[in-house]
Amino acid sequence: MDDFSQTDKASNLDGKLFVAMIQRNDFDQWMKEFGDEVTCVLHIGARTDTTEFDKAIFDELNVDYSKMVWNHCVNYHIPLVYASSAATYGLGELGYDDNEETMPKLQPLNPYGWSKQVFDIWALEQTQTPPHWYGLKFFNVYGPNEYHKARMASVIFHTFNQVKEHGSMKLFRSHNPNYTDGGQMRDFVYVKDLVSVIEFLMKGSAKSGIYNLGSGKARTFLDLAENTFKALGKEPQISFIDTPADIRDKYQYFTEANMQKLIDQGYDIPFHSLEEGIDDYVKNYLVDGKYI
Repeated sequence: MDDFSQTDKASNLDGKLFVAMIQRNDFDQWMKEFGDEVTCVLHIGARTDTTEFDKAIFDELNVDYSKMVWNHCVNYHIPLVYASSAATYGLGELGYDDNEETMPKLQPLNPYGWSKQVFDIWALEQTQTPPHWYGLKFFNVYGPNEYHKARMASVIFHTFNQVKEHGSMKLFRSHNPNYTDGGQMRDFVYVKDLVSVIEFLMKGSAKSGIYNLGSGKARTFLDLAENTFKALGKEPQISFIDTPADIRDKYQYFTEANMQKLIDQGYDIPFHSLEEGIDDYVKNYLVDGKYI
């Protein structure tokens, strides 16, 4: 189910097995007709543009739509996995622990983060729930099939393209005295690890609730860019530009997922290191423009 008007996403479906393609606006009615046949819902879609400041767009696509999906899962007793976001943590004043007792106190920095926060809190307040449900606070996800994401694609994707075109890479300059240029730190998680966690949760053995989904280790943007150059067999050529003014005061300089809650539920598959993930992504996908 998706908005199929964005045709540059079409290649993501090549070679995939599916029964039907359902337009986003038709999903509500489709569920009323076929909900009894659904065994699990993976609600990973959302408006993810952190530079969009029209709250109404997020209310419609990230909050109200998610409530509709949730209610269908309740009515038809369908397990649900949905995408939340590390953007809910804001500047990290309360840390990055997926403790549901402290979640109502989080202060996101932009309308996108707030839309995810609003739905998370709404989900936690519900007395009627799907039989198993999991909200996943995705940290900085990178990996195959993000060709269509434009400005919201990972820095690895943009580094690859800039190196290919210019032989060099421009990173955002730090506007925070506590961080050097390129020293901004994020928790980067490879999309293959994300899929592995979702497959684990679909079994329904973990306790329902909201979980972090990162690698558990913050790394710098310089690490990211330098490892992309390394995977391409090139010497790093990196310079810095000002962070765009429209996002400068909403910029997260540090994120790092505490993954203990998921581990305590029995998830024991090692995550890719940043080096391993970038090497696989660049050499096996980006170089030849391949899809997973």
